[in-house]
Amino acid sequence: MMAHDAGAGGRLIVLGLSHRTAPVEQREKASLAEPGARSALGVLLGDPAVNEAAVLSTCNRTELFAVVADPARAEATLSEALVDHSRITTDELAEASYVHRGHSAARHLFRVAASLDSMVLGESEIQGQVRAARDLAREAGTLGPLLDRTFAQALATGRRVRSQTRVAAGAVSVSSVAVDLARTALGDLRGRRALLVGAGRAAEATARALLGQGLGEIVVSNRTPATASRLAGRFGGRAAGLESLAHDLAAVDVVISSTDAARTILDADSLRRALHGDRPVVLIDIAVPRDVDPRVAKLPGVRLHNIDDLKRVAEANLNGRRKEAARAEVIVAAEMRRFAAWSRRSRAED
Repeated sequence: MMAHDAGAGGRLIVLGLSHRTAPVEQREKASLAEPGARSALGVLLGDPAVNEAAVLSTCNRTELFAVVADPARAEATLSEALVDHSRITTDELAEASYVHRGHSAARHLFRVAASLDSMVLGESEIQGQVRAARDLAREAGTLGPLLDRTFAQALATGRRVRSQTRVAAGAVSVSSVAVDLARTALGDLRGRRALLVGAGRAAEATARALLGQGLGEIVVSNRTPATASRLAGRFGGRAAGLESLAHDLAAVDVVISSTDAARTILDADSLRRALHGDRPVVLIDIAVPRDVDPRVAKLPGVRLHNIDDLKRVAEANLNGRRKEAARAEVIVAAEMRRFAAWSRRSRAED
């Protein structure tokens, strides 16, 4: 149940940081897993100035959305909530954050849902992430009429962009770009062996992209053996627990890690013991917070890439998607006109 009367009105505001304003070192500090996001929502709605709230946290952004009576005061409230529920400091957030208000906030979410603000233009994961943010706010009782309408129309915008343009041509995703990076580093993935650390949606997309490149063997390592077994079985691979990471690392050519762990799970000492000699191995860490200790990059034969390294590969593979992005912006503008008309009607009815 809403703590305040959302029907009393308010103005939309979003405060956040993203790959455009903050490196992965800061984004991982600001990331909010579901328990932290849920707690932040509760705190936000406990503030008398906040009528509605939602949290969108992905590998490339953390954003707090709210409907507020006083945007100037709410900016401080949102900043404080993010600092209190994550590891980012007040100074770091002030340096990396941005704020959008009113229709500018709605347009920002429309572009995010359409993957126009993504590190990988046209990537496919963002629609599910926006939907999950809306659903979490609904479960937490913080989703009122304005945020509900904004998120619903943002998702509709994303669907229109994907169906009416080719901005997502080639089924691009963070996972597919990671596989492109591995192929570039190794020359060829045919007959190679890969270890996937994590068994979520990103790992599933990674497995599909790897097999499309002729990979020889996939090993899926996860803290929950049953989850690893399901994913490995789907792609004819082998499942393993995190306790056997050292053994599995010694026998693969590429490692792609995408867990939701709160801290690193592959440290330099463990990897040094697992790798014998200077046999080359490529590690690609697409998790935020990062799964792989950055010191791993100093080990002989190891090539370590994090999610920010994918930006260079994604930009090199844009092909014709920039032209399609311009068409997508036209759709966003049309959806914003619909949203503005709805807002005017809602205010008149109030």
